[in-house]
Amino acid sequence: MKMPDYIGPMAYGVRMGVILPGMDIVKTVYESLARCHRDDLLGDGDVVCITESIVARAQGNYITVDDIAREIQEKLNVSDRSRVAVVFPIASRNRFSMILRGIARAVPRGEVVVQMSYPADEVGNRIIDEEFAEMLGKETITLDDIGERQFKHPLTGVDYISLYREIIESERAAANIFLSNDPLQVLGTRPDGIVAADIHTREATNRAIREKFPNCITLDQICTEGESYSEWGLLGSNMSSGEKLKLAPRDGKKVVNLLRDKIKKELAVDVQVMIYGDGAYLDPSSGIYELADPRAAFASTDGLDCIREGIKYKYLADHCFHEDRMSAEEIEAMLSDSIGGTLAEDSMDREGTTPRQMEDVLASLADLVSGSADAGTPVVVVRGFLR
Repeated sequence: MKMPDYIGPMAYGVRMGVILPGMDIVKTVYESLARCHRDDLLGDGDVVCITESIVARAQGNYITVDDIAREIQEKLNVSDRSRVAVVFPIASRNRFSMILRGIARAVPRGEVVVQMSYPADEVGNRIIDEEFAEMLGKETITLDDIGERQFKHPLTGVDYISLYREIIESERAAANIFLSNDPLQVLGTRPDGIVAADIHTREATNRAIREKFPNCITLDQICTEGESYSEWGLLGSNMSSGEKLKLAPRDGKKVVNLLRDKIKKELAVDVQVMIYGDGAYLDPSSGIYELADPRAAFASTDGLDCIREGIKYKYLADHCFHEDRMSAEEIEAMLSDSIGGTLAEDSMDREGTTPRQMEDVLASLADLVSGSADAGTPVVVVRGFLR
């Protein structure tokens, strides 16, 4: 449907049936979009956003705790009696608890050392109270320092220090957990191998450790080959049923290009396509940075590889009215020309606009609309956003 001129960008979710392993995800999503097209709800320039979970599920992209244990032993060259250290994991049952179980299962007669950052992990999940950490005034905080205190997550109510210790011990490994923001502190525990478990800062953490201790790997180096794998390894994985984890989608670029080409061939509509994960926004109430995936968009067609920026609309309206004494009609005409791209890159009229990666903005919008797929709308169509 051609939107009226007074309607700006909009996004809507597309309800779909259950997606199961073995389904053709391109064909299934296309059929839903074909219905949208028949109802005049899909047109040139629209962006089709597919949540990563249905792509990975259709691919059957699952691994098990035993798979993780086996790869830890192989890639770190450790035995069941070894000491494996884990540096800077995030506090998450969904994202990390099963990974930790796999690491502990690799060394059932050994030890797992967990070094957590404080007062929060890298995505803002609180580990301990900031006031307590300041009171201690120590670089390294041990479980003896914490004592009987429990620091429960403000939203989940989980004490992740206790949870992670219980997971390790349930696999019969010894648990050694401490808090420090210096990744090199882990070397004092004399590990046989190290997993740098952070997400967005993993390269810096891995680099710092490997300068002193070469036997260190990151989560994106685990589960990157085999029948089930992802280019992102364990990054972007989620807890599934039983002892299974669902990896991030594999070959995402191929998927989005196939869907875009099918839509263009069958419907004669030119769209852009992306596979999105977590929205890249920070919750001002909890301080939690939503992005537990390695990036907001796992894959996108080439048309979304750009920066979104614009004019400072409200600044121009105020300036033109107060300083230039322009009428509403004149301001509207000027703004229309400005939006059309006639302003120089360093123009004062762009002051206050923040250039953002197009993928990140659209993925965040889609994640909010779909409610992380809780709304039963794992496909989101964004209209009028690309100019």
